[in-house]
Amino acid sequence: MAKTSVMDKIVSLAKRRGYVFQSSEIYGGLGSVWDYGPLGTELKKNLKDRWWRSMVYEREDIEGLDAAILMHPRVWEASGHVSGFTDPLVDCKQCKNRFRADDARIKGTPGLPDAQCPVCGTKGTLTAPRLFNLMFKTFMGPVEEEAAIVYLRPETAQGIYVNYLNVLQASRQKIPFGIAQIGKAFRNEITPGNFTFRTREFEQMEMQFFVKPGEDEAWFDEWRARRMQWHQDLGIRADRLRFHQHTPDELAHYAKAAFDIEYEFPFGWQEFEGIHNRTDFDLSRHQEHSGKKLEYLDPATSERYVPYIIETSLGADRLALVALVDAYAEEEVEGETRVVLRLHPALAPIKVGVFPLVKKDGMPEVATRIASDLRGHVALFYDDGGSIGRRYRRQDEAGTPFGITVDGQTLEDQTVTVRDRDTLRQERIAADQLLAYLRARLSA
Repeated sequence: MAKTSVMDKIVSLAKRRGYVFQSSEIYGGLGSVWDYGPLGTELKKNLKDRWWRSMVYEREDIEGLDAAILMHPRVWEASGHVSGFTDPLVDCKQCKNRFRADDARIKGTPGLPDAQCPVCGTKGTLTAPRLFNLMFKTFMGPVEEEAAIVYLRPETAQGIYVNYLNVLQASRQKIPFGIAQIGKAFRNEITPGNFTFRTREFEQMEMQFFVKPGEDEAWFDEWRARRMQWHQDLGIRADRLRFHQHTPDELAHYAKAAFDIEYEFPFGWQEFEGIHNRTDFDLSRHQEHSGKKLEYLDPATSERYVPYIIETSLGADRLALVALVDAYAEEEVEGETRVVLRLHPALAPIKVGVFPLVKKDGMPEVATRIASDLRGHVALFYDDGGSIGRRYRRQDEAGTPFGITVDGQTLEDQTVTVRDRDTLRQERIAADQLLAYLRARLSA
């Protein structure tokens, strides 16, 4: 497959099978905003549930949080987002397109006669760079005035930092401990694109781990290793994952060290999770601007200090795209091209398809009864439309790992055929053993 065509095929499949739709499509769509369909909603939920289980349920030292999207505007002043969360922007006066000033496609210096627009090719039409704040701004209350300005949060981490003391006291945790959160964030991106990779509304899965200064480097290394292993455990191919270490020029002003976990998309290696050593920058800034002491008192030593923070920040939408891209495959089966999503069974939106071989001889009734018995235990789809081969292909595209077919032999001995999506192997299973059979394979 040519790499240039893979994303187009995935975008088409995502709409056709109900993973992702363009937002407000009947009105022409809204730029870089996407809606998740029935299967996409399940895929994201499965990913978020798996992340939450690994972060919160399986550990004693991490608590959950769900902070509000709207926060006091001084939160964003303290964090530096109001003054520093900006990108340099240039416009082409000829074709009206907008670019980042550091866009590699721009030839020459924006604002000067030698600059050439990368879209229309016109020289001298690019404006001088101007700063563009990436936060969405709105107003709280009935009057639209400066004092009523609030922002849609551009990240979820600040909600964790301003609740650090609340969670610490309420949970009776001791450092080191972490706070995990899944939530929406919003950025008025200048150059969004590549399907759901860079969007203006997105969902983050973040965990902030509070540690004693001096122990931060060891915890940073541990979380970096844990996060890479977690992605491989999802079934994502190891040869398409890598770390990118931030150079001194790339490091954010608050960071002591930072690594990105990157995936090799059809459009190149791109980051979808970051692991950062944020030092004590965030809590110190909020302590300074709020006047509230955010120091930790060690009960064993009576030592006071502002904790360092090790951050793991994962984009739920980017992870869902990684899962789709990594699972997408085309292969020849009996002279025909089969499109299949080889999703890890635990992530697959539909776990099993149930099919009567034909719509007669009592097969639909038996298949309907089997579907009814399984429904509520596993996510399933009942399909009796078209040839059995066509029904298999539809579920292969949807990523369904197992297909159950009721045929003539079922009526004789109450066994059914179970087809494996990846191996195409079929085996006979007693109908009353199906649930145990599926549970064993879905939990493997």
